[in-house]
Amino acid sequence: MTQTTAERPAGRASGAVVPVLAFAGIVVAVMQTLLVPVIKDLPQLLDTTPSNATWVLTSTLLSGAVATPIMGRLGDLYGKRRMLILSLSVMVVGALVSALTSDLLLMITGRTLQGFAMGAIPLGIGLMRDMLPRERLGSAMALMSSSIGVGGGLALPAAALVAQHSDWHALFYGAAGLGVLSIALTLLVVPESPMRAGGTFDLPGAFGLSAGLVLFLLPITKGSDWGWASGTTLGLFAASAVVLLLWGVMELRVKAPLVDLRTTARPAVLFTNLASIMVGVSFYVVSLVLPQLLQLPTSTGYGLGQSMVVAGLLVAPLGLTMMFTAPVYARLSAKYGPKVTLILGLLIIAIGYGAGLGLMSAAWQSLVISVLLGAGIGLAYSSLPALIVGAVPASETGAANGLNTLMRSIGTSVSSAVIGMVLANTADTVGGVEIPTMHGFRVSFLIATGAVAVGLLLALFLPGRRPPGKPQLRASSEEDAALERAERVLRGFRGRVLAADGSPVARARVTLIDRGGRQAGATLSAEDGSYALTVPAQGAYVVAARAPGHGPLASAATHAGDDRPVDLDLSLPGETVSA
Repeated sequence: MTQTTAERPAGRASGAVVPVLAFAGIVVAVMQTLLVPVIKDLPQLLDTTPSNATWVLTSTLLSGAVATPIMGRLGDLYGKRRMLILSLSVMVVGALVSALTSDLLLMITGRTLQGFAMGAIPLGIGLMRDMLPRERLGSAMALMSSSIGVGGGLALPAAALVAQHSDWHALFYGAAGLGVLSIALTLLVVPESPMRAGGTFDLPGAFGLSAGLVLFLLPITKGSDWGWASGTTLGLFAASAVVLLLWGVMELRVKAPLVDLRTTARPAVLFTNLASIMVGVSFYVVSLVLPQLLQLPTSTGYGLGQSMVVAGLLVAPLGLTMMFTAPVYARLSAKYGPKVTLILGLLIIAIGYGAGLGLMSAAWQSLVISVLLGAGIGLAYSSLPALIVGAVPASETGAANGLNTLMRSIGTSVSSAVIGMVLANTADTVGGVEIPTMHGFRVSFLIATGAVAVGLLLALFLPGRRPPGKPQLRASSEEDAALERAERVLRGFRGRVLAADGSPVARARVTLIDRGGRQAGATLSAEDGSYALTVPAQGAYVVAARAPGHGPLASAATHAGDDRPVDLDLSLPGETVSA
């Protein structure tokens, strides 16, 4: 049996938990976006070559890709709130390092540290699953998942305004300030989750995954500089394949792996992760194309001649619409399930890019494209964590959502490399300067449409929604027979509900929750604290208990499916009082 341990929560989950966690996601997006307005000026600002300057962006991508699944697993083991604060703290240190230097190596170091903030997204989703009631979970995860788009949309015009009217180092001071505010709000509002995964941290697995990801993403981000057919690029791709294959073999043999590949291979998880790559591709194409089209001079014949700030404001609705789709997603998902909302979101994205092929001649048309794509991407992004959470045990939420966030990051990385190559190969040279062409913009939109079509195909293979399990609450008149039932039960869990001092707790409500977050059974403890619950099938469950005068407790456990009951005592913490 694999069991989690629970520790006393830091406080009750208040209504402010969701906005505070979503704000952490927005801070991550700001960190990613703040250099976009000054990308073309980085070589001059850092007194280096264009190829060296790209490392300022590449370093953040690589560290974020590595940190995301690792921080998710550490959160499952040692506390998601604790790891969330650590991720944000490392980001603040990195932002301050970057704010105080114009040296290339120090800037790359600072940006590498900032990439650790990417772990905040899966950690926030994991905290929500552990603390929120089921009726609030869908909209909360949707908001958290969309926050990275919201933050990116809002940060773009703000960063452009700062870059135009102030020293560019002020961007990093602003990011550090937002990080400190997020840490303070998390400490004040968010309690620690009592859920803990069993086992220890898989350090060799972390090194193996990190090496494989770096070897894979490095040639993607630098391939245009090195040459896609160069020995360096092809050698790194080959080395990545070998390292990730060896890592996978090792993970299958480890008792407590960093990533449970058997869980990841389930259709519900596998196809969600593959679809996430396609959603990441489609999200980043519009972020690359529209700002360039808007800022190109009208003398090109197709440029829209907008300033950096106005271009940012016209693209900002992409993020704002993603935020407003969160409550819409919750209602749609409750009625039809997250698979349907993912498909609907992908269809809207396809319509947005299809319309965009003919809507590139006026600034207001960019606004229409941003709203359409924001609605579709918001629905798609909101569906992904719900699909993952419904397919993995509670004790693996952080690691599984970390891997899913990584898949989205891989999608944006691939998108950046491919679209950058397309725009470069279709550009016109005017006065020694390469100018993107309308043909390149349209080809980019066609590539995004193709990625969405692949995503739709993958989404169709996802398992449909199963009907929720029926509650099995036993009447209080049966309480005296609970101990006898515990002896008779064949397939299930049995034990006693105890207070912090070891005394039995009578009439405690004990609930069995399956891996999809559905209630699979419930009972009341007898006078001596005993309880018994049957399981419908083998697998991972969460056994939760609560009683008046005591704090709640949730413990993850696995039943092998044989005819032997699993003994599981539940020790409730003392009552917690919120400040």
